[in-house]
Amino acid sequence: MFALSARDAPMKGRRTYASPPCLAAEIDPAYFDPLARDPEQARDVARWRRAERARLADLRKALGQEGRARASRAIADHLEQALSACNTGHGTILAGYWPIKGEPDLRPLLEKLHEAGVTIALPVVETRAAPLVFRRWAPGTKMVRGDWNIPVPPHDAQELTPDVTLAPCLGWDGDCYRLGWGGGYFDRTLAALRARPLAIGIALADARLKTIYPQPHDIPLDLIVTEAGVLARRSG
Repeated sequence: MFALSARDAPMKGRRTYASPPCLAAEIDPAYFDPLARDPEQARDVARWRRAERARLADLRKALGQEGRARASRAIADHLEQALSACNTGHGTILAGYWPIKGEPDLRPLLEKLHEAGVTIALPVVETRAAPLVFRRWAPGTKMVRGDWNIPVPPHDAQELTPDVTLAPCLGWDGDCYRLGWGGGYFDRTLAALRARPLAIGIALADARLKTIYPQPHDIPLDLIVTEAGVLARRSG
């Protein structure tokens, strides 16, 4: 079991980017920060990450439907405890996600949180290569097809600014850096929000890496939640 520490590990004013929970890597698999101090090194890291994404996606697929369901239930239990420890409750705006490609399915927990008074939102790509927007969701919301055919709340759903965001991870490391699909949407979103939300990565324990080789555009999340427990980012 990982140790859960205090809610906020402050960013100390740093305005940078993190890897995104999206499918944009399928459009630009060599995505990297062109302003990195060493472009050749950044390209090497981009190639390594591309290979790791494929390996980790296969790892997730190999679990099978039953294995992924077990992992999802365990992750939901740990996440619920972590949210409670962070005093996340009635009136909190929490941005979840709609699971794709075998990602942990937390929709039952989102329904439970909604019933407890937490306002739930889901991310939407309204403009390519721009920050995500978050639309209000509730059980029974009639979903429409968004980019990459991901179900999203309809256009007339209320737009919200989250206090907490959940980000599915392909990979992660002990410093709470996440490896996402590689397109930059979560990056831009965190940079655009005036106040950084509590950012929680959702991952499989076996997807832990020694490092993701953080680049200048990467920032760590606050917590990583897996079926094995919760890891909090060290402050300082």
